[in-house]
Amino acid sequence: MSKMTMVQAINLALRQEMANDDRVVLLGEDIGRDGGVFRVTEGLIDAFGPERVLDTPLAESAIAGMAVGMAIYGLRPVCEIQFSGFAYHCFHQLESHAARLRWRSQGRLSVPMVLRAPYGGGVRALEHHSESREAYWAHTPGLKTVIPSGPRTARALMVSAIRDPDPVVFYEAKGLYRAYREEVPDEEEIIPIGRSQIVREGGDLTMIAYGAMVRPALEAAEELRASDGVETEVIDLLTIAPLDDTLILQSVTRTGRAVVIHEAPRSFGPGAEIVTRLMEGAFYYLEAPIARVTGYDLIIPYFSREKWYIPNVRRIVDAARQTLTS
Repeated sequence: MSKMTMVQAINLALRQEMANDDRVVLLGEDIGRDGGVFRVTEGLIDAFGPERVLDTPLAESAIAGMAVGMAIYGLRPVCEIQFSGFAYHCFHQLESHAARLRWRSQGRLSVPMVLRAPYGGGVRALEHHSESREAYWAHTPGLKTVIPSGPRTARALMVSAIRDPDPVVFYEAKGLYRAYREEVPDEEEIIPIGRSQIVREGGDLTMIAYGAMVRPALEAAEELRASDGVETEVIDLLTIAPLDDTLILQSVTRTGRAVVIHEAPRSFGPGAEIVTRLMEGAFYYLEAPIARVTGYDLIIPYFSREKWYIPNVRRIVDAARQTLTS
């Protein structure tokens, strides 16, 4: 077992799956000799050659369209979009083709492709480089939307995404790429798509988060324990479509209180769907209104001001205390 960054863990998953299955191919802008803008695919062209690690033109729609065609004809393409804000050009290919072909062909065709995209703020990037728009993909029937929270979950979920028979949008929080190292098993590890995890147990309050927001949720839980004696359960969603509402319902039924945290804008965000499912399935167990700690309904600001947009430990603790005293 080695300690890895998230970049290294995703690279390991790609390398192992490419070695195990000749159908796995990579495509994207500068992913070959340059190893991608964040160096996630570094060294893979040397190991597998330019026929399986394809540098493409600067054309996101073409990248997604090529991946759809490859997948229909038996390959398992993993395409990289340099930043999630550039993936809007892929929307037609994913929504109108990748997500619909199994339904359209009455099950005769499947599209086993993965679209990787770095998302979120915290790295002082430019416009179209920092947004968190996972709700677009999660709202699209036929697409699966996966968002790991660290190196180990990223490696295990990437393996599952590549092997899945349907298209998967795989969001990677760029703020986590090299934020810390985590032990990643040398042997194969898989987390099923659609399965959440309890990453901290507690009986007083449930926090529900995913991606880059899991770490501040855990830090907030520790602060609440130290200052208020509150034991907080933290759930890492890992997949937002399909959503594992069984686990969150079980947790909130026990604790009676919940805080939902995500970096995406508040209105119509994933948190709204989570709150609705809790209201439908755990209403009679709730002791207080469910709180949301989210991004704001505006374009994420530039540079120094982005830290005021992204949910932090203080905002999460404040929301938890309000819920606990309601």
